[in-house]
Amino acid sequence: MTYDEIIKQFVEGMRNTTLPEYIAVFAGIASVWFSRIENIWVYPVGLISTIIYIFLSIDGHLFGEASVNLYYTIMSIYGWVLWVKKDKEEHYVVTVQFSTRREWVQQLLFCAFFYIAIFSALTWLKNAFYAATIPWADAFASSTAFTGMWLMAKKKVESWFWWIVTNIASIPLYFVKQYVFTSVFYFILFIMAVFGLLEWMKRARKLQANIQA
Repeated sequence: MTYDEIIKQFVEGMRNTTLPEYIAVFAGIASVWFSRIENIWVYPVGLISTIIYIFLSIDGHLFGEASVNLYYTIMSIYGWVLWVKKDKEEHYVVTVQFSTRREWVQQLLFCAFFYIAIFSALTWLKNAFYAATIPWADAFASSTAFTGMWLMAKKKVESWFWWIVTNIASIPLYFVKQYVFTSVFYFILFIMAVFGLLEWMKRARKLQANIQA
């Protein structure tokens, strides 16, 4: 694809952007902003975006991404409950922390399991029903997103690493599927994820310092 063709597709894609996609994008951006500052509104606002994207992804034959957004919806409810939970001393049960070496291994295995599972399912769908499906790319973006959402519910700093990878993979994936505004959305999320990572690293180090003091 030439540079002129990319620009033409971008312009046409922006013109064809539907109202539900606009709502999903802006709700998603707001959700990530709330996540960066560790605000509970990350979940109710995020639910608006994920529910809309379930239907948009199915319509675009991005079944891996549809499964991701269904997973986001379920995990948003789980994370919402977890983030507001307090112990007997009224301290929040979940705080921003770095992952241990063992947790890193668990994350990699978690991601690998879902990649294999989603890739296998999408390959079958591609051969049987939907030739436009892109199994390897869709599975990669989906499995990293599954991992990032799981870790965000537990307030692990490393969730942002996984979000960064997910966003990088999703930018071209949605672009080729004609969801240009969503592609721009993931570019914005990529930038926000970098700042989110820096913010949570600072918070985790501050918490560690307070515990050691």
